[in-house]
Amino acid sequence: QVLLVESGGGLVQAGGSLILSCAASGGTFSIYRMAWFRQAPGKERYLVTTISPGGGSTSYADSVKGRFTFSRDNAKNTVYLQMNSLKPEDTAVYYCAAKSPTSSAYHYWGQGTQVTVSS
Repeated sequence: QVLLVESGGGLVQAGGSLILSCAASGGTFSIYRMAWFRQAPGKERYLVTTISPGGGSTSYADSVKGRFTFSRDNAKNTVYLQMNSLKPEDTAVYYCAAKSPTSSAYHYWGQGTQVTVSS
């Protein structure tokens, strides 16, 4: 069982920056593909970005490409989401998720952290 705990959310003005962290425990962190999802009020959960187990490959939704950077530190069992040039439409609860190599879906989830961007 993998436990994921997010931190770093908060309120920021448009154009500002935030760094989200997600610390993992209870599993072999370095084998998991990690991701950030977000869910805005009244909308479905949405895949924002993923990172490979070794950290060498990332993918981003078009809406955040060029503004968000996803990284990981396997020695610290932690992933980071650097969010720059934030927009009001980035407002959502952000969830960290993990997927084992044999899984087709993300099956470990954090509790979520709220990000609110004011205009």
